[in-house]
Amino acid sequence: MMLRTKRLLIRSFRKNDQEDLYAYLSDPEVVRFEPYQPLQRSEIQTVIEQRINDRRFLAVALSSNKLIGNLYVAMTEPDVYEIGYVFNRAYWGQGYARESLICLIEYLFHNQKAQRIIASCDQENERSWRLLESCGLQRTAALVRDVYFFVDENNQPIWKDTYRYELLIDNYPINY
Repeated sequence: MMLRTKRLLIRSFRKNDQEDLYAYLSDPEVVRFEPYQPLQRSEIQTVIEQRINDRRFLAVALSSNKLIGNLYVAMTEPDVYEIGYVFNRAYWGQGYARESLICLIEYLFHNQKAQRIIASCDQENERSWRLLESCGLQRTAALVRDVYFFVDENNQPIWKDTYRYELLIDNYPINY
């Protein structure tokens, strides 16, 4: 798949994305709310190969082909797609995540015939839930102790509260 916006190219991952991917996935602030730790240099080869072969991950690049982030999209049920995103901190606040998500949402509704698009985020990740709302998704649930990705020193789960967001085809298009 390849999608274009005014400023971005949304495409499959390539081998030469390796260093750009490492640049943001190794940043503790970027992965603070993600289900994984900052990427180690020794892991980058494996991770880039996984991304190249996993069609759920899409690279978001500038028109120069510099990788600045990635999108995640997976069909969770017939006609229902879950979306996610991670962007290099150097590009936060410039509208790239929103621009790429709007493009992906339009693609899912128009080309994949999605009926519902869903997303979840940590309740503490205000930037993320504000982004989802700016793209037309509506908060449908506030879940307490919904997920855990890590355990503490006593091997006990570190629970996270999440928000769930949805956008139905009936509520689309949105006046962005």
